[in-house]
Amino acid sequence: MTCTACCIQARTMLRLSLLTVGLLLMQQALARTDDRNQPIHVVHADSMDGYNEPNSVSTFKGNVLITQGTMKLTGQLAKIYTAKEDTSVDHIIVTSDPKKQPHIEQIDDNGNLMTGDADQLYYDNVNGIAILTGHAHVWQATKGESFGTKLTYNTQTGYMVGESGNEGPVRMTFLPKQKPVPPAKNGKPGAPAANPPAKPAASTPASGAAKPASASSSSTAPAPASSAPTKE
Repeated sequence: MTCTACCIQARTMLRLSLLTVGLLLMQQALARTDDRNQPIHVVHADSMDGYNEPNSVSTFKGNVLITQGTMKLTGQLAKIYTAKEDTSVDHIIVTSDPKKQPHIEQIDDNGNLMTGDADQLYYDNVNGIAILTGHAHVWQATKGESFGTKLTYNTQTGYMVGESGNEGPVRMTFLPKQKPVPPAKNGKPGAPAANPPAKPAASTPASGAAKPASASSSSTAPAPASSAPTKE
């Protein structure tokens, strides 16, 4: 009996341990590690000049694409600076050419896209901060957009600082909260309008519900009927 009880207890503990491991694996699969802790990949460049050593600079030219998790950096000229003590990336500088500005984009934890363009893009890999200088423009889905001579964007928190200069003042656009009411009005204009006239139409003649509805709204209750659509 003692051996049987021990076997049952051991099996129960094993099942609980497997269940705990399964839950941990689910949490890791559902949670997304921040981009700053992901490796940096130079996905494409037409040419490269440099070496992978501490405190060094590697230059990439022509249709450069650099990724780190969900973040993407594109441009025609990019320089990757390694740390002084090892070969980890300290910062990246992407400069523009006459045809196209450097570009950065990232997807946040809610699945919203952020994009940024400027004459020069400085990405601080240690702190996860992108500095856009010269005709800078940052757009954030569901939030709005910002313009300025210099925009500093925290890729981890979404916090942004704007500075003005010779290009003019800092400008921002805040998007309104998305509501399901306007689509419902455009999709079914007759449905909400049919309910209010139904009561006056029933109190007057019962035969012409459509025509007397407009007549009764103009004669019996002009103020509520005309003011309600005006407010909408």
